[in-house]
Amino acid sequence: MDRNALKVAVKHGKIEWQRHALERMMERGISREAVKNVLVSGEIIEDYPDDEPYPSGLFLGVVGEEPFHVVSAFDSQSGYCFVITAYKPDMEHFESDYKTRRRR
Repeated sequence: MDRNALKVAVKHGKIEWQRHALERMMERGISREAVKNVLVSGEIIEDYPDDEPYPSGLFLGVVGEEPFHVVSAFDSQSGYCFVITAYKPDMEHFESDYKTRRRR
């Protein structure tokens, strides 16, 4: 995924909010601004280059003092970012760095 192109897309409002993402964001009290902040300022902690129809990744960012994860895909042809889901990582699934998945 072209990280810089994704940042440009977000900054220029070229974002497609998937219905699932919007529903989960409402349920979890996560704003669009928080998601955009994570996509622009956060880091990719997992890369999924073979996802279809577009490569995607799991982003980690901190907004205020809260960590957030955002899963997003990027279409390099259209230059659009697709927000798939967003959530607050928990200690049940991630280590204290919020980057490393816990082994089951």
